[in-house]
Amino acid sequence: VQFVESGGGLVQPGGSLRLSCVASKSISSLYGVAWYRQAPDKAREFVASITLATTTNYADSVKGRFTIARSNGDRTVYLHMQSLRPDDTAIYYCNVDRAYHDHYVPWGQGTQVTVSS
Repeated sequence: VQFVESGGGLVQPGGSLRLSCVASKSISSLYGVAWYRQAPDKAREFVASITLATTTNYADSVKGRFTIARSNGDRTVYLHMQSLRPDDTAIYYCNVDRAYHDHYVPWGQGTQVTVSS
């Protein structure tokens, strides 16, 4: 499976965005899927995950501001982001959740989110 991320852009602090991640094939067999991000000169970090049972998990830095969702029929994983801050600026990627899978699938190109006034 491969993922293609979209929906990023330039937004002012306090604004909102919805990211989408479409898989090349069904994600019904992927128990856990997740969003990650990588800011300039920083390591890639976990943002949020969701299981087939719709159990969600969030990084402390985004808890209460971001919401992850999945639509298995549409092969899509979403990340709804609100109350965005400059430190949310990063390239956002989706992939499997390593808590449930032995290895990542190939990384996509990601989608750039820039939060700036």
